Formats: sequence, structure tokens, C-alpha cells
Amino acid sequence: MLTIIGCGNLNRSDDAVGVLIAQRLQQYLAQHPHPHVRVYDCGTAGMEVMFQARGSKKLIIIDASSTGAEPGAVFKVPGKELEALPEPSYNLHDFRWDHALAAGRKIFKEDFPEDVTVYLIEAENLGFGLELSPVVQHSADLVFEEITAIIRQSEK
Repeated sequence: MLTIIGCGNLNRSDDAVGVLIAQRLQQYLAQHPHPHVRVYDCGTAGMEVMFQARGSKKLIIIDASSTGAEPGAVFKVPGKELEALPEPSYNLHDFRWDHALAAGRKIFKEDFPEDVTVYLIEAENLGFGLELSPVVQHSADLVFEEITAIIRQSEK
């Protein structure tokens, strides 16, 4: 089972990129069904990432980043490099997808995917807004094409 999860906030311009790619992939799968691929829009809910990833063999997470790199840059990073245990908190908003990777592995053990890839797309604009900046839209199109190629490969 391949699980693909898009993360982000639809109201914060380029922060929506992971969610928008996930929504496009859901439309793609509606037209090209694949029984071993699941796609979820988890928004900003890290806990949801942990539960949706459970039982998968392979996991792909897509999100925006803000590292100071060139806007639109795409980083493809092994999940092990990014997972981090959360600091103690009483607020679930503090539980992000990087925490979900570490906690899911600890809680679900062999029922959590070992093969995790994270696509991060460097944002240009994280202010309030409903549109992606053109450079991030271009990168989103490239990531969408790469992931649909992965889905097609998994059919073989």
C-alpha cells in the first residue's frame, strides 16, 4: 500500500501546496483507479497523518517549506531525516507531521511505513491568500507529475 498525504493550510497562499497536490492526485485516482494507493488531505492535522499512514508500506508526504531557499525549490528528503518526537504540550496544534512520523513509528512499530519520502516545496508567500504564487504552482505541477509516475510504476 502506498499512502500519499498532502499537508498545509489552504488560506495561507503557498502553504496550501501539499493539500492542493493531494486534491489533484485524488482527482487523478478517480479517473485512474489503483487499489493499492490512498491519498489524503490532512491539512495541518499531524495526528491525522499518523493514523492515515498506519498500515502502509510506503508513505509520501507533501508540504511547503520556509527555509530561505529559492522559492519553488523542491526538496525530496527521506522521512528518517525529518522525523522528530514532539515536545510535551497540551495543544494538538503543536503535533505536526514530523512528530507523526516519529510517534507513529514508536506506537505502531512494524505497522508503520519504513519507506517514507517527504517532498517540500519552498514557499514564496505564506501570507493570507487562496492562490499559489506562479513559481510554487510550477513546482507543484512538477511534483504532481513525479508522483503520478510513481503511482503508474506501482501498477507494474
